[in-house]
Amino acid sequence: MSIDEPWYRDGLRFECTCCGNCCTGGEGAVWFDDDEGRAMADELGMDYPEFLVRHTRMIDGHRSLNEHLTGFGYDCVFLDRESVPGKAVCKVYGSRPSQCRTWPFWPELVRNEPSWSKAKKNTPCPGMGQGRLYTVEEIVARLDREKGSEDKPW
Repeated sequence: MSIDEPWYRDGLRFECTCCGNCCTGGEGAVWFDDDEGRAMADELGMDYPEFLVRHTRMIDGHRSLNEHLTGFGYDCVFLDRESVPGKAVCKVYGSRPSQCRTWPFWPELVRNEPSWSKAKKNTPCPGMGQGRLYTVEEIVARLDREKGSEDKPW
């Protein structure tokens, strides 16, 4: 492996199991920009100002989706544990923010193999290391998408 090759040069496996673990836990934030917010509002059939009032909050000058305390932790406001028995699904899956869309290929999680393993254990995400093999090129493209979001707090 050359110094420029990432540790995941052979790719990483991930397949969402709809467990909801990535959408719950300790208090946190799900950041989004105006375009993403408008898309979520459209998917919900709401106007954007109503969406902001009903489903978001400000944290340090940035918008985050709301959370609510459940028996699992602080669930994202759009995590639905009732519609599909045994599954946790996103009510705005088609327009979910980039932060959600790129999970688990976040810079801090793919920085090195111990970071990936820690996230797999601590989330815990049963889909990490399972299912579809994402190539290094696909992972880098997702990381680049996140780099394009430098005005976002994550």
